[in-house]
Amino acid sequence: MPKVMRLKSPGGLDHLVLGEDAAPAPPAHGEIAVRLYASSLNYHDYFVAKGLIPTEDGRIPMSDGAGVVTAIGPGVREFEVGDAVVSTFFPRWLSGEPDMGKLSLVPGDRSDGYARELVVTPHTHFTHAPRGYSHSEAATLTCAGLTAWRALIVEGGIKAGDSVLVQGTGGVSIFALQFAKACGASVIATSSSDTKLERLKAMGADHLINYRKTPDWGAAARVFTKGRGVDHVVEIGGAGTLGQSIKACRNGGHISLIGVLAGFQGDVATAAIMAQQIRLIGITVGSREQQLQMIRAIEVNGIRPVIDRDFPLADLAEAFRHQESGAHFGKITLSIT
Repeated sequence: MPKVMRLKSPGGLDHLVLGEDAAPAPPAHGEIAVRLYASSLNYHDYFVAKGLIPTEDGRIPMSDGAGVVTAIGPGVREFEVGDAVVSTFFPRWLSGEPDMGKLSLVPGDRSDGYARELVVTPHTHFTHAPRGYSHSEAATLTCAGLTAWRALIVEGGIKAGDSVLVQGTGGVSIFALQFAKACGASVIATSSSDTKLERLKAMGADHLINYRKTPDWGAAARVFTKGRGVDHVVEIGGAGTLGQSIKACRNGGHISLIGVLAGFQGDVATAAIMAQQIRLIGITVGSREQQLQMIRAIEVNGIRPVIDRDFPLADLAEAFRHQESGAHFGKITLSIT
């Protein structure tokens, strides 16, 4: 019997229960069967597990999944048995602009996710994984990798010579650093840990700011750009850090608002946004087409994700507690074996 992790109501890490499920039916027309081997943790998954995003009783959590195609249904041309694949975050957002219909289904939230061994799903819910990637590496791309890609490449239109400010050392920020350097941009990295900043420097960060030692880090970032301001800010903190991001940004610069780790609401310097002609956009992952584009770029540039620590499926609650501690550098992954 295949293993599965379910979240019992009303949520909370102690309500994650490992069990077994009946094997799914063989794939129908347009479907594939996937043996999942890995997932990765995102703050969206954490909010679901904690009960902050309500779900149905018994929901299978985790939005990210990577594994191997074990069977294909009639009409499937894109995949073959044995292909390594990785899931998409919005299975209905295949291409084009987002709308409510395309964003209406999220695995691990509005439908069952990938904290399980076996899944049968429409083949468009997956793409091929990058060549040479492990399943754990592939599982980091669904949410964190694609979010950083859309922020800088799709919406930001980054080009060589641009400057990028990244916040912290979570999965999105590290992917943003890697994508920015692959595009020939300079990177200003912030963290509260000098040790983590040194690791970011080793990865190619050009300038470092410890935001605990330099609370006015927006002004400090402008100094590194000789007063011009940064071209792109990958904003992870939300309300608690947006003011400094605005201060760091150049006239006509671009801020991708991705996370809310420093607060869900607060004062926003709307006058500064208008005066500086800043483009501020909220980013929630991306489409399947964008994921395919990202994977092609990853293969060309040889980018590999940074994995902090891997946990077995049975220890999912402990994995979330590690994420909760903020001690990680890069992605936390889950092995489904």
